[in-house]
Amino acid sequence: MSECVLEEIFIKRSQQKRKTSPLNYKERWFILTNEKLAYYDFDPEKGKRKGLRGSVDLEKIKCVEIVQPEPNAPQDRIYAFQIVYDEGPLYIFAKSEKVRAQWIKKLKEMVRFNKDLTQKYHPCSWMDGVWLCCQQEVKQAMGCKVLDGKNGFSFKPPGRRVSRKPLPPTPTEETPGRPLPPEPPGPPVSMTVIAQYNYTPVAPQDLELRRDEEYTILDKSDANWWRAKDKYGKEGYIPSNYVVKTEEGLERYEWYCKNVNRSQAEKLLKTENKDGGFMVRDSSKTGKYTVSLFTKSGGEPGGSCRHYNICTSSQNQFYLAEKHNFTTISELINYHQHNAAGMVSRLKHIVSNRARPPSTAGLGYDMWEIDPRDLTFIKELGNGQFGVVQYGKWQGQHDVAIKKIKEGSMSEDDFIDEAKIMMKLCHENLVQLYGVCTKQRPIYIVTEYLSNGCLLVYLREGLKQAPSTVQLLEMCKDVTEGMAYLESKQYIHRDLAARNCLVDSNGTVKVTDFGLSRYVLDDEYTSSAGSKFPVRWSPPEVLLYCKFSSKSDIWAYGVLMWEMYTLGQLPYERLNNTEIVAQVSRGLRLYRPKMANEKVYSIMTSCWLEKAEERPTFEELVLTVQDLLYELQ
Repeated sequence: MSECVLEEIFIKRSQQKRKTSPLNYKERWFILTNEKLAYYDFDPEKGKRKGLRGSVDLEKIKCVEIVQPEPNAPQDRIYAFQIVYDEGPLYIFAKSEKVRAQWIKKLKEMVRFNKDLTQKYHPCSWMDGVWLCCQQEVKQAMGCKVLDGKNGFSFKPPGRRVSRKPLPPTPTEETPGRPLPPEPPGPPVSMTVIAQYNYTPVAPQDLELRRDEEYTILDKSDANWWRAKDKYGKEGYIPSNYVVKTEEGLERYEWYCKNVNRSQAEKLLKTENKDGGFMVRDSSKTGKYTVSLFTKSGGEPGGSCRHYNICTSSQNQFYLAEKHNFTTISELINYHQHNAAGMVSRLKHIVSNRARPPSTAGLGYDMWEIDPRDLTFIKELGNGQFGVVQYGKWQGQHDVAIKKIKEGSMSEDDFIDEAKIMMKLCHENLVQLYGVCTKQRPIYIVTEYLSNGCLLVYLREGLKQAPSTVQLLEMCKDVTEGMAYLESKQYIHRDLAARNCLVDSNGTVKVTDFGLSRYVLDDEYTSSAGSKFPVRWSPPEVLLYCKFSSKSDIWAYGVLMWEMYTLGQLPYERLNNTEIVAQVSRGLRLYRPKMANEKVYSIMTSCWLEKAEERPTFEELVLTVQDLLYELQ
C-alpha cells in the first residue's frame, strides 16, 4: 500500500448532481498518497473511515487552485479549493485557510510535472448549469482566468543557477501568450523490486526473472515492460506485473492472493482441503482486506470456509480480534498463525494462487508480429464474426487462442495499425492481445487463452451447480472493472455482451473483442438495420442515430448483467429486431430476473436511462457493485 502523505476530513461537493442543494455536501475522509487522492465515507461518532467513495490519479490532475466562496456560503464552506481533472472540477472545502494552503501547496508540488497542466482556470464554481465567474453554460468551457505560472506553481530544480535576466510579462486574457514549455523532468530515480514469478526471456532484449530475487529498475517509460538490471549486472526488459516494489507490503508475502474473490478463495481452500488453510485477499471494498480460512471443525461434511474482515482501529492499527492490534497486516498474520484469538482456528497452512502468473502485454518486449511457424494448432474452439478460433501453443509451451481472420470480413490494414495500441491495454479483466501474424493471408490474431471459454456458454452449460448471488455479482464486478479500465483509456467496446466475454480456469470473467466491431466489413453487422447488428444490447441513441459512446457501453453492460442473472437467456426473446427498436425507443425495458434482487435490478435500470448523460460511468458502477458485494458478504 502506498504511504500516506496527507489525510484530512473535508466537506466534498457531489460532482454528479445536476442541481445544487445542501444534500450535495458531505463529509469525506481524504487520503493523499504518492499515486492518488482517495476519499472515503466517514463515521463521525466512531471517528472511523469507512468505504471508498472515489479517487483521482495524481497523473491526471490538470490544475489545483482556490475557489471563491459560493454565494451565501455557510462558514464551513468558505475555504474552498478545486482539483481539475478529466472528469471535471472536484470541489473540496477545508476547515481553515491554513489547512487549505497546506493541501494546495503539497498537491501542486506533486503534480508539477504532469503533461496536461492547464493554463487557465475558473476562479468560481460551476453551479446549477453555469460558471459563476464568467457565466458560460458549458461545463467543459476553457477557464476564464490565466494562472500566474505553470498550474500556479513556481519550481526551481535543485542545483540550478537562477538566471538574472528579467522574466517576460505574464500573459493576460487580452494578449494570450504561447503555451508554457513543459518543466524538465527530474533526475531518473532507480527503484528496487522483487520478482513474484519466474519469467523466461522470449526475445533477445528480455531479462530473466527468478522468483523472490531483487532487481533494479532503470526505465519505466513503457508501463507494461520495464528495463531492469539483475544482481549480476545483466540488463533487459521484464513484465512490470511480475514484480513488486521492495518497500510495498502484501505482494511480498506468499499468503497474499491479489485479485481473488470470495468464491474463488473458497474453491482454492476446499481444493487444498487442509484444516487451517488460509489466504489474505482483497475485500470487495477497495483498500480493505479479508482473511479466508478453511476449517474441518464446523461439523459440515467436507469442511467449511470462514471469512474475517481485517479492521482498522481509530489509531490506524489492524485487527481481527479487537484486543489484538498490530501496526502492520504481516504482524497480524504472524500472530494469528500461532493464536486463534477468536477465530475458528489458527492460521496453519498458506494457500496461494501464485502458481499461475498473470498475462503479459505481448509475449515479449516490443513483440507484436508473431511468426506463424511458432504456432501449433491443437483444437477448434468455435466460429466467430471474423472466422475460426483455435486453441494452440506458441513455441510449444504458451497457451494461446488464435483467430484466423476470414478474408473480406475485416478492414485489415486499419486493424493492424491499431493492434500495437491495443496490445498495450493490460488489465486482469481484459483478454490480453499477444500479437498478430500479418505476413500471410489469412492474418491471425493471437490472444490469451481462457479454458472455460465463452461466458454465454458458461452460464448456460458450464456451471457445475446453481451460482450464488455473491458469485454472480463477483462476475459482474469483473466485467465492470475491465470496462472501467477501457473507459479510462477512452476505449469504446461497441459490442459488449456475454458472448464477448471469456472465463478463465478460476472463474474470473474477462472482456474480449473490444473495439473490433469498428473493423467489420459486413453491412448486416455494421448497419443498425442489419440482422446481425447487436440490437438487443443497444440503447436508443445507437438504434436511431448510430451514436456510440462509453454511455452506450453502459447500456450494454446492463443487458449483460441481465444475461448473467438469467443464466444466458436471450434479451427480449419474444421480439424481433424491428419490434425491439420501436419498443425500446418508446420506453420498454427488460424485466427483473428471478435471481436478481431489487438492488441488483436497480443497477441494471440505471444503465438503461433514456438520456445517455444520466447513466453512470463504469468507475461509478465499480463502487456501486463493490458496496453491494460488501453488504452481501
